[in-house]
Amino acid sequence: MAIDLSNKSALLTGGTKGIGRAIAESLIKAGARVTITARSKGEIAVTVSQLNEIGPGKATGHVCDVRDYLQVKTVFGKLDDLDILINNAGVGIFASVESMSVDDFHAVLETNVFGVFYCCHEAIPLMKKRGGGYIINVSSLAGANPHAEMAAYNASKFGLNGFSEALMQEVRHDGIKVSYIMPGSVNTEFGGDEPSNEKTWQLQPSDVAQVVMDLLAFPSRALPSRIEIRPSRPPKR
Repeated sequence: MAIDLSNKSALLTGGTKGIGRAIAESLIKAGARVTITARSKGEIAVTVSQLNEIGPGKATGHVCDVRDYLQVKTVFGKLDDLDILINNAGVGIFASVESMSVDDFHAVLETNVFGVFYCCHEAIPLMKKRGGGYIINVSSLAGANPHAEMAAYNASKFGLNGFSEALMQEVRHDGIKVSYIMPGSVNTEFGGDEPSNEKTWQLQPSDVAQVVMDLLAFPSRALPSRIEIRPSRPPKR
């Protein structure tokens, strides 16, 4: 379903590669004004330049580590308005509890949960001024399916799902929708993986971007609060 976002402002974390890049492209093609964030200044500059070539929307970018509340607050302080927040920035570090370092555990939880809280905390007042908005959190099927050597990642995504459900109930009467998307295996560089032709059975970033656009196109009376999406034909075990 095509959607016109030409009068909408969006902020997308982790917007330079993988799922985030695909979402940014979809928003730009729909005409939105899109602010992307990432930790690499160079990647942001390249991505913003490329996004502005595909139009009709306009892209800007800011360096921001979502683990740092002051950085998040600074970025949101530069926005005049906000209609859409997509919390996509995420970290996947996979190891046993015994072998995982304390710093790595902090990095996963602080990015995947704290970072989302920081962004929502700053976004909600801006959306209330606009009379509503949409917050979409990119979670994972790992938020419902625990696996060995994924304790930190599982904990972060289980937490993100609970956070999203509670937030949805808090702000729905302010005209702010909250949804979270739980993809299965996606063919990206996430978690040290490498995209390859041998993994074409996996979801593509564009598949998750399509879900985002479908959510934004739903009528205001309807709220698909949780979306699970998985490969239709994974390898047989």
